[in-house]
Amino acid sequence: MDSGRKNPLLTTPTRHAPRVSYRDHTANEVLDDPTVLAVFGFGHRATAAQDPRWLQVPLEPLQYRAPMEVWQVDVPVGSGRDGALRWSAGGGWLFAAIDVDEREHGGPEHAAAHAYARLCAFLGSRSERHVLRLWNYQAAINQGHGDAERYKLFCAGRAQGMGEFFADVFPAASALGHHGPPHLLQVYLLACDQAGTPVENPRQVSAWRYPRQYGPAAPRFARATILPAHDALAISGTAAVVGHSSAHRDDLLAQADEILVNLDALLASTHMPAGFNARSPLKVYVRHAEDAAAVQALLQQRLPGVPLLLLQADVCRSELLVEIDGWRYR
Repeated sequence: MDSGRKNPLLTTPTRHAPRVSYRDHTANEVLDDPTVLAVFGFGHRATAAQDPRWLQVPLEPLQYRAPMEVWQVDVPVGSGRDGALRWSAGGGWLFAAIDVDEREHGGPEHAAAHAYARLCAFLGSRSERHVLRLWNYQAAINQGHGDAERYKLFCAGRAQGMGEFFADVFPAASALGHHGPPHLLQVYLLACDQAGTPVENPRQVSAWRYPRQYGPAAPRFARATILPAHDALAISGTAAVVGHSSAHRDDLLAQADEILVNLDALLASTHMPAGFNARSPLKVYVRHAEDAAAVQALLQQRLPGVPLLLLQADVCRSELLVEIDGWRYR
């Protein structure tokens, strides 16, 4: 393992959640700050950097100027690479990411199994082993029929790669389809040396309890995670799902409204303050680029002042047109 930059504060725990924000800077300008844990650029035009804390996400922005997403902690961090895996850590927090070429692993199922096994093995060597939040980006996520749909194959591989690492406590997560390199699977995560608290939505069936119609391996994630200090909520990808069924099939604005109802119910179940504010950055995944303006107008009306990052992505069910995830700070 290439340990990269080292710092004696790597294992010093902190009770404060990482601060997540959207910034209109270059990658190198942001990475000059030693307390930055991770920086994400979106789409093929994102400015690149060699720092392990930098990750180019294969989702194209639907805004004229796409900001970067920045995670920042309270202490300087160290970072390095371990083969295809990149990581950074500081103050008890850990970012880790891996890009996998499906062609090298026999397809989407085995690629997902490899990615998760690799991440779990790495986490097993760290004090920051409690995964709080995961992001998964897969090409052509809705391609295929029945159990051969690529998302269902991904879910099966994810379950294999997880093994017993997560036991019965799953982190918050998102899984979206990207339009980048056709064989790329990208997975990244936020972990901590202290456990968070998984949260379910009373309006929705827990994902791991979905009936067989959604595939041989149910999705394994919580609807949200309360971070260890109870000062922030990491919200999973939230779509227009009620119970376990998709609502408002192919109706864009009705789906967006249903998502907001789901988010309100989720916040209420955590005793977080109602609503979102300027410190609650949200990512909005829109299936069709031509729908971006309508979604943005609705959300700006319903969520005034909330930072929104709109990205083109396919939701894991083909009938769903929009999904939202993000953060709520207390």
